[in-house]
Amino acid sequence: MSTPTDPTLYGWWLASRAAGVTAFVLASVAVIAGLAMAGRVSRRPGMARALRAAHEQAALGALLAMAAHGALLLGDHWLHPSLAQIAIPFTAAYRPLATGLGIVAAYGAALLGLTFYLRKRIGARLWRRAHRLTIVVWALAAVHALTAGTDASTPWMRAILLASAIPIAALFTLRVAHGLRRPATRRPLVEAAR
Repeated sequence: MSTPTDPTLYGWWLASRAAGVTAFVLASVAVIAGLAMAGRVSRRPGMARALRAAHEQAALGALLAMAAHGALLLGDHWLHPSLAQIAIPFTAAYRPLATGLGIVAAYGAALLGLTFYLRKRIGARLWRRAHRLTIVVWALAAVHALTAGTDASTPWMRAILLASAIPIAALFTLRVAHGLRRPATRRPLVEAAR
């Protein structure tokens, strides 16, 4: 995308890019903190509380930045998307697959993030099962950043993607390995007979 020479014409685009990068960084922090909690990486006193706070605050900040990323694009004079193209996946004129994956990732992040506040209503088991999809949502956001973002080929953006992907991949691998080592809980015979 070539940018016009008048900065007032591409200010919306710059602001949207900044919000998108901020959303990705905060989402990555939330995923890293969540995986660290789930994998019980550190048992130091107070660490669980600090990770939970970082996880929640980063997730909420990411959701706000995602909303800003989409809303700011509405003022972009080059892209000139409609509200429907910002809200409905795969309808944008600009890279529909890549932008659609970003919209799906944003909806997934909102849905999964906000279920934390419904955990008592939906039950901890269902909440945990749903929350496992967070890694998929993060991966969709990473693909969106690589394929829709105009900064995907820049060294600084690749550094951000790599700096988040490495710890997320390592913590996810630890989490899966921890889950595989955990012995299966047996149901009481009375329950099994039903």
